[in-house]
Amino acid sequence: MYCVRNVTDDIYWIGANDHRTHLFENIHPIPQGVSYNCYVLLDEKTAMFDTIEWGQGRQMMSNLEHVLDGRDLDYLVVNHLEPDHAASTGLILSRYPNVKVISSEKCFMLMHQFGFDVDAHEQIQVKEGDTFSFGKHTVTFVEAPMVHWPEVMVTFDLTEGVLFSADAFGGFIANDGKLWSTDVDWKANNLDEIRRYHCNIVGKYGPHVQLLLGKAATILDKIKIVCPLHGLIYHADDDLMTYIDKLNHWSSYTPEEKGVLIAYASMYGNTESAAQALASAICEKGFTNVKVCDISETHVSYLIADVFKYSHLVLASPTYNLNIYPVMENFLNEMRMLNMQNRHVAIIENGSWAITSGDLMQEFLEDEMKDMTVMNERISIASSLSGDKKRDVDDMAQAIIDSMEEVTCDPAKRFEKKQH
Repeated sequence: MYCVRNVTDDIYWIGANDHRTHLFENIHPIPQGVSYNCYVLLDEKTAMFDTIEWGQGRQMMSNLEHVLDGRDLDYLVVNHLEPDHAASTGLILSRYPNVKVISSEKCFMLMHQFGFDVDAHEQIQVKEGDTFSFGKHTVTFVEAPMVHWPEVMVTFDLTEGVLFSADAFGGFIANDGKLWSTDVDWKANNLDEIRRYHCNIVGKYGPHVQLLLGKAATILDKIKIVCPLHGLIYHADDDLMTYIDKLNHWSSYTPEEKGVLIAYASMYGNTESAAQALASAICEKGFTNVKVCDISETHVSYLIADVFKYSHLVLASPTYNLNIYPVMENFLNEMRMLNMQNRHVAIIENGSWAITSGDLMQEFLEDEMKDMTVMNERISIASSLSGDKKRDVDDMAQAIIDSMEEVTCDPAKRFEKKQH
């Protein structure tokens, strides 16, 4: 059974929604599923923009055949060859032997690496600024390398102002019939999963996203609709600028809001008690935008999303074999790999006979990461938080609140600050 939606009179969504996959990229939990989006243009010539992952290929083919209604598929435009979007390319190539493939040089290279029989088809290699006409519709191509693979490009339909944006503007959560951002209260219901998607998948490549946003700014007045490869579709006059503002924050590593994430690891509950005592002290002083997470119970992708969101981070870890507790060390490595920067960090350390985790965490933040402000106030615990540490807890809480004045949540102001 087919399941399609009109994007415009000539453009159709023919993707699929996935609730069977539990781990996106076999790493990130997707409890609310994910959509795989691809699109078809019916013009004098027919054109398909990307495909989807292999497991949903049958649904895609059913959708495509319904929309084509007996017509041949003339062109396949491949913007991004990651398998969650391109694994079904082989289905298209075998089902439509006359289809011509339009893509970038690096994308064709990857097609060969993945074993697609693309040499049996006419290949049209395009680069930035090239245009191509399917009849009434003319498209142009914009290179978007490392957003988040090196071959990525986006395709802009000059006729109707539709931007096929590859992984940019994507997000977790299956659409389940709700195609447009206006079909849901996406800022209330989808934003957390959009953030988690972007920051974990694309977060490392902030400068490249900034470059793409700069290119998009030159045609912003012409963009009417944004069609990403995951998630909802956006009308330019509704929610696009809100999403662009979020992208600008995430890709410039500027916090969205002044707030505190207290991320703790605890073997027997004593470090957890210290984390909760600090959260209580901060809230008691009138600042309540505080979130507390047990990193042994919280998947690291959620932690990463919150680090991108909040201005302040508290790391609370016991010492383990004279080192940082393993799940905390993993969290630190994830932040480093995703290029996290520009955060205020406070440290709580614990140990029974050798308290080393605090110095090791501070060393990691200062030597392995960029632009991380490690606060002078530290809470050092010998086994459990004793009553004489209340002053240390209060001092750290006050220092965190006071340092909020140093924080800017405006990407432009952060850039100005860095320039000076």
